[in-house]
Amino acid sequence: MLAVLSPGQGSQKPGFLTPWLELPGAEARLRWWSALAGVDLVRLGTEADADEIRDTARTQPLLVAAALLAAEQLPLYDVSVVAGHSVGEVGAAALGGVLSPEAAITFASVRGREMAAACAIEPTSMAALLGGDAGEVVAAIDAYGLYPANRNGAGQIVAAGAIDKLEKLVADRPGGARGRMLQVAGAFHTPYMAPAEKALATVAAGVTPSDPGKIVLSNLDGAAVNHGRELVQRLVRQVTSPVRWDLCMRTLADLGVTAVIELTPAGTLAGLVKRELAGPGLPEIVTLNTPDDLPKARDLIARHGVAPDHEPTPSSGSWSRRAPAPSSPPPASPRATTSPPAR
Repeated sequence: MLAVLSPGQGSQKPGFLTPWLELPGAEARLRWWSALAGVDLVRLGTEADADEIRDTARTQPLLVAAALLAAEQLPLYDVSVVAGHSVGEVGAAALGGVLSPEAAITFASVRGREMAAACAIEPTSMAALLGGDAGEVVAAIDAYGLYPANRNGAGQIVAAGAIDKLEKLVADRPGGARGRMLQVAGAFHTPYMAPAEKALATVAAGVTPSDPGKIVLSNLDGAAVNHGRELVQRLVRQVTSPVRWDLCMRTLADLGVTAVIELTPAGTLAGLVKRELAGPGLPEIVTLNTPDDLPKARDLIARHGVAPDHEPTPSSGSWSRRAPAPSSPPPASPRATTSPPAR
């Protein structure tokens, strides 16, 4: 069984999309998505510097577009599981057939803009805590009045909240953890993002989702979600809720995933999987960073891919058998399934 993973913010690098735009039709596709997102994704993915693509309003649609652009080059019918980290979950929703590519790009662009606006209300940030006792780390985060925004597994927890409290937490080294402040705009995946959640709920009301044709994992609790409307609602709630990537990786193991492809810009999620699932059951991994990696990814799908033939019971990880259903190919002509977002 094979899983495809869609990365989140922090994985982007200057110029990472340049080789992908050499593929037939890729630049035209990206320009269409740029029109939907309201930002020049072609320039951002090829010419923009690190500071510019760190801007969350630009980065979020860029990462979703990059993942979808790379995934279009793969035989996705034989991919059973899709998952994404933070905004990567929006891309995963499209790969799973819940959202059209156009709806995913639109959702990600609104998500990025509204989260950037929420960050501007009050100075906040995030800090990574590596190693140490997880229970002690989480307890210290709570004691300082902060939030555990990401639980990434492999000994990595990200705290978020007021900057002065984060600095004290890092200096305190709870549970023996090593800490460092992150260069981010604010406290993502915490109640500080409540204005963004409200705006996304309005956008989500105009989305017409499909039920997934693949196993789609949720960042909220690592569960597989089999109703499209529920998944969209979870995408809305996700901006104020912790990313439980640790639980997503546990679900990959529980499902018996034997191979993983991380879409461009790849490396971060693959590293977490290698550390968290180390041992005899470690999946075979391909990081898809340039078109030169496509033969390896296609070979991995040929050897490990199985069309999904299971269906999750709602909001749980238990499964019942069903006949496989083919996932929809990318539309021949672009169409959006969202109402235009309010500006």
